[in-house]
Amino acid sequence: MRVSIPYGTSALSCDIPDSRLKAVLVSSLHELKADAPERQIVRKSLENPIGSLGLRELAEGKKNVVIISSDHTRPVPSAIIMPLLLEEVRAGNPDAEITILVSTGGHRATTPGELLKKYGTEIVKNERIVVHDSHDDASLVHVGTLPSGGDLILNKLAVEADLLVAEGFIEPHFFAGFSGGRKSVLPGVASYTTVMANHCAEFIAHERARTGILEGNPIHGDMVFAARKVGLAFVCNVVIDAEKHIAAAFSGDMEAAHEEGCAFVGKYGRVKAVPADIVVTSNAGYPLDQNLYQAVKSMTAGEASCTKGGVIIVAAECSDGHGGEAFYRTFETIPTPKGIMDMIMARGRNQTEPDQWQIQIFARVLMDFTVIMVTSAPKEMAEHLNMQWAPSLEEALSMAERILGKPDASVTVIPDGVAVIVDAFSS
Repeated sequence: MRVSIPYGTSALSCDIPDSRLKAVLVSSLHELKADAPERQIVRKSLENPIGSLGLRELAEGKKNVVIISSDHTRPVPSAIIMPLLLEEVRAGNPDAEITILVSTGGHRATTPGELLKKYGTEIVKNERIVVHDSHDDASLVHVGTLPSGGDLILNKLAVEADLLVAEGFIEPHFFAGFSGGRKSVLPGVASYTTVMANHCAEFIAHERARTGILEGNPIHGDMVFAARKVGLAFVCNVVIDAEKHIAAAFSGDMEAAHEEGCAFVGKYGRVKAVPADIVVTSNAGYPLDQNLYQAVKSMTAGEASCTKGGVIIVAAECSDGHGGEAFYRTFETIPTPKGIMDMIMARGRNQTEPDQWQIQIFARVLMDFTVIMVTSAPKEMAEHLNMQWAPSLEEALSMAERILGKPDASVTVIPDGVAVIVDAFSS
C-alpha cells in the first residue's frame, strides 16, 4: 500500500507491503464534508450560541472589548472568523473599542507578515492588534492563585476588558486533552511564570493529562479556573478538516461550547490503537511541523500504538529548526532520557523550567522507543536530541528494520498524529 504523510505544505509517501501493514489510523474528521460555506458555518454558530446570550447582546454597553486570537503556530482560519466576531460586537455596540490580542503563550512574537497572512490587509490596517508577550512584566498583572498553587498572572488588556471574547480551534492536545476554549487564556495570554506552574512535572506525569481527556485532568482544571477568573465570556471555536477548512463551529459559553466541540472531535477523532513494531506518523504538516519541539506532539500518538522497544518514525519539515533553546540543550549535561526524567520529576510545582513539559514528554517517549526523524533539519540537530535522522520515509523504514533486526517488522501508520485520539493499548 502506498501511504501519504503530511509534510510542510506538501506530503511524503512510501510503499509498505500489505503483509506488514497492520493499520492506517485516521480521524474521521478528515472525511467530513462541510454542508455549507465556511462563513455560513461560523455565522450559524454565532446566531445559535451554546449556554450563553449571543455576542451582540453581550456587547451591549461594553466599551472596552478584547478578542483573544490564536497566533501563527495554529491553523485557525482567523480571516474568516475574526470579521464575523467584529461584526457581531459592533452590531451590539457600534462605539465599542476593540483590541485583538494575539495569544502567543510562550511562543515567539507573531511577525507583521504573519499577521497579514492570518487576518488579511483590511483587519491589519484598520483594527488595533496587540501581540502578547509572556515575559513583559509591564503588560501583565497578578490576579490570583491557581488550584495548582501557582501565581495567576495575565495580560492586563484581558483583565481590564469589559467584555473578553476568544476565537480558536479544537483538536486533540497531548496533555491538555483538547485545544481551544479556556486555553486561549492559559497559556494564551498568561505570564510565562503562570505557564510554568501549570505545566509542572507533577501535572504532566498525571495519568489523566493525556490526549482527549478533560475530566480529572489537572492541567485542564487550572486552565478553566484562569479563564473563569478573568471573565472569558464568549468563545467561537471551530473544527477543521484535513485541508484546514472549517467543518464545524461551536460558539457561546467558554465551557459549554468548548465541551460540545470536544465531544464532536472525540466522536470523529478517537480510534483504537493497533500495536506494531514500527509506527509512522507526522505533525500534520505546516504550521504544526515548523520545528522539532512541536514534533513531540505526534510522537505521543506513536507512543500509544507502538510496542515497547519499537521504533517511531516522525515526518516533520522543521523549517524553523529545533524551536526552543532549552529543549535543544536537553542532553548536553545529562546524556540519557532516564537521567533527564529523574531530574525533572525531582522539581516542585514552582520550579518548572522553560520547555520542561515538552522535554519531559520527549524523555518519556525516548525511554521506551527509538525515534527516527524524517526532516529537513540538520542530521546533527536530530542526533543531538538522541534521535536518529533519515532523508526519506523509505530510508527511515529500512533503518527501523535494522534497529529491530526484523526485516518483516509490522507497521502502523498514523498520517496525522495531532488530529487523532489513539486509545492506547496496554503493553
